[in-house]
Amino acid sequence: MAEISAAMVKALREETGQPMMECKAALVEAGGDKEAATKILREKGIKVQETRLGRDTEFGRLGAYTDAKVGALVELMCESAPVAGGPDCRQFADDLAKQLATGPGAASADELLKQPSPSQAGKTLGEQKDDLFNRLREVFRIGRIVRYDGTAAGYVHVTGDLGALVEFEGGDAAVAKDIAMHIVAAGPKAVTKEELNATEVAKEREFLTEQARKEGKPDAIIAKMIEGRMKNFYTARVLTEQPFVKDSELSVAQVLKNAGMKIKRFVNWKLGKE
Repeated sequence: MAEISAAMVKALREETGQPMMECKAALVEAGGDKEAATKILREKGIKVQETRLGRDTEFGRLGAYTDAKVGALVELMCESAPVAGGPDCRQFADDLAKQLATGPGAASADELLKQPSPSQAGKTLGEQKDDLFNRLREVFRIGRIVRYDGTAAGYVHVTGDLGALVEFEGGDAAVAKDIAMHIVAAGPKAVTKEELNATEVAKEREFLTEQARKEGKPDAIIAKMIEGRMKNFYTARVLTEQPFVKDSELSVAQVLKNAGMKIKRFVNWKLGKE
């Protein structure tokens, strides 16, 4: 049997974050082979994870990655706020987004987890996730994922629970990132009025018309009144109709025009909220 030195145990503990005794036991089982011992610890952790999959994952953070040709946004959930705000969770969320953007893409979280980790050579994202569980003893779950195959910009709020991804043409990434920040702050549902749900628009118009009639307004002026009142409806929901959060004297439409930019599409996420 290979001799298991204190230095070997310490090195394995520093790499895996596991207790000294568990590291020593794994090294003994692996005959002193550090790589095999790491695998043993990971496999034991997976078995423990399986008993905890029902735990609530109400915290977490969003990870974003963009470059000149592609962008991605990923939702990573965990069990507690301290872990969500820690460097390990932040790194993993960023790694998930980077691999989703720069790799072959993925249709599901399971597919993404089979791909290599950008920050940990020789590991898959799934192995990185398992190692996180072993170190932190919290369940991690990947929620929504999205990738845009086009010029994109992303913004994640400092709290990590709010984020947006936009695909755009023209202009530059700095303005597009400002637009992504605006989307997080203002919460539009569509880029233009034409993209809104037609049924929802018709219901609002019908409601406002009926309200005007109850106010005793003449039919001759109701139509004009409704168009005026619909502006509030559009401002709350349409990106290009909103005042820009960084300069309320300008509309988002004006900012885009000045920058020579067009927003093609966007997603706006709040952690854990579909």
